[in-house]
Amino acid sequence: MLQVISPRAEEWRSVVKAIATLIEEASFEFSPEGIKLRSMDPSHIALVNLEWPNTAFEKYVCDQQYLLTVRIEELEKVMKRAEKKDRVEISLGEGDTLKFKLYNGYKREFTVHLIEGEEAQTPLPKVPFTTMAKLSIKTLKKVLSDVSVVSDQVTIKSEHDKLLFMGSSELGEASIVLERDSPDLLDLAVKETAEATYSVEYLLSFVKAMSAADYVTVEFASKMPIKLDFLLEEGGVKLQFYLAPRVE
Repeated sequence: MLQVISPRAEEWRSVVKAIATLIEEASFEFSPEGIKLRSMDPSHIALVNLEWPNTAFEKYVCDQQYLLTVRIEELEKVMKRAEKKDRVEISLGEGDTLKFKLYNGYKREFTVHLIEGEEAQTPLPKVPFTTMAKLSIKTLKKVLSDVSVVSDQVTIKSEHDKLLFMGSSELGEASIVLERDSPDLLDLAVKETAEATYSVEYLLSFVKAMSAADYVTVEFASKMPIKLDFLLEEGGVKLQFYLAPRVE
């Protein structure tokens, strides 16, 4: 038995859009405790981790563990039809299908075919992060967009009282400094100064997809993966994004 009702479609739309930036097939693990997903992109340089507790739903009935895999393109098509105030109801359909009902006065129903998925779950990276910063989504999106004007990679450097974003290429250079007392930098904790370089495209596409969140927590260390932690406050949805560094 599986019946899940979300009071707002916005969370589902954001989650699916974010996942779609990395993977083509999504294996959702439904259990009595909630929904989880963890998967790497085909190049194995990025990982997405979803945790969605049962308390975040208007109704959550799940009598056992289900591993349900769908083509993310098909799921994205369905969620694009959802309006912001729609409820989203998910249940098992006949055969190997998953049923989606979208309604807020105007009701419609979609069926998505399930596909065979991977049973083994990718472990989370164990990274000794030395820098933690909290920014608004709007600020991080603006910073990455500025760097992308001149470079396809961004070097992030932490110092005790500031966070620096730098990019350079034959086109030119970009440098953005967020001071500790800046309203754009909500929190900064530096155990040890750090510097690492990452793909702007990966970071920017994920940040744009999670525009429904207000804030993002960024953690990184020198020449180590970076972690972006998003929390959709209303829905209790936690989405984490890990990205491997670029090494010269």
